[in-house]
Amino acid sequence: MAARIPSLTGIRTIAALSVCLTHAAFWTGDYTDDYLGRLLSRFEIGVALFFVLSGYLLFSPWVDALAGRRGRPSVGRYFWHRARRILPAYWLTVLAVYGLFLIYTPPDAAPAGTGWSGFLRNMTLTQVYGFGHLHSGLTQMWSLAAEVVFYLALPVIAGGLMLLCGGRWRPDLLVVGLVALMLVSPIWSVIVAGSTDLSPTARLWAPAFFGWFVAGMLLAVVGRLVTRWDPTISVAVAAGALLLSGTAIAGEPTITPTTASATIVKHLLYVVVAVGLIGPLTIRGVDGGCDWWARWCGSRPMVWFGAISYEFFLVHLIILEVVMDLLGWRVFSGSTIVAFLLTSAVSVPVAWLLHRVTRPITLARTPEPLVGRG
Repeated sequence: MAARIPSLTGIRTIAALSVCLTHAAFWTGDYTDDYLGRLLSRFEIGVALFFVLSGYLLFSPWVDALAGRRGRPSVGRYFWHRARRILPAYWLTVLAVYGLFLIYTPPDAAPAGTGWSGFLRNMTLTQVYGFGHLHSGLTQMWSLAAEVVFYLALPVIAGGLMLLCGGRWRPDLLVVGLVALMLVSPIWSVIVAGSTDLSPTARLWAPAFFGWFVAGMLLAVVGRLVTRWDPTISVAVAAGALLLSGTAIAGEPTITPTTASATIVKHLLYVVVAVGLIGPLTIRGVDGGCDWWARWCGSRPMVWFGAISYEFFLVHLIILEVVMDLLGWRVFSGSTIVAFLLTSAVSVPVAWLLHRVTRPITLARTPEPLVGRG
């Protein structure tokens, strides 16, 4: 089994806490259309970090196969590995939230995704296909629904890229092919913005965010071509791109801005942020380097939290809704920082427990495990 890269686990901490922070800002009414409000909304960048990480980790075995470092990955084992990592904790969370709503409903809960139809939609990650299926406490799962599509498509895409390369190590062709695939997201943004026939939820479908996943796949190739990636410059560029995304050029404070141009700009800025933060870890982290960024992301607290970051992501929103109710805050009122800190404090032990409960399944032995755990 390939060695885990601690820093790539640790950076998940940043991703998970960023998502929690932006949700706290939304629920407390701080998604205002000024610089601070837009910047707080941009901490949804955590989703882009997760997507880029998945693209890097999951495509790496195919890159290794082309480079002659291993055999071609087993598609069956790949799908089994993904299912056992993602579904048990997800299904338990959905069951818990629907069960909770049988006895307690937060006062500002939307009446969407209820009943058996909504339950089945959420259990099968099809809640984004059509309006009114995102259940309160689970609305963040739109991103997981998109990521599952990436998982399903990856073997086909990887197989096509291997054919393009003739089964040989041709990084030039890989880069060209992946850059072409990154055009899917901006093209989709233009289509959605100009269409009156597509569902409003089409803005949340997988093609809208495919470029982030492909950026991670591109890192899997680039990481084998370069020997040094300066972390200080890279992190500084990432921070600059995040700050720039808070301006009006990236659109209003929402997941997908109204105009295609703003959506594309924001999408590209998020690529810069995610690649800037993750890129150095794919070079020096893999080679056992000890620069400050790899050391910090690979520190024990970061790695510990990163290991439960998926479970934290699953449970934090329903906990945020309950915390808001217990504090007596209606939606769009209260303090972002208080909501964020209390939600995080409660979510961590719940996420740890969920992680421990599902760990026997996720760590079950397979004949040929893949690199990392996306």
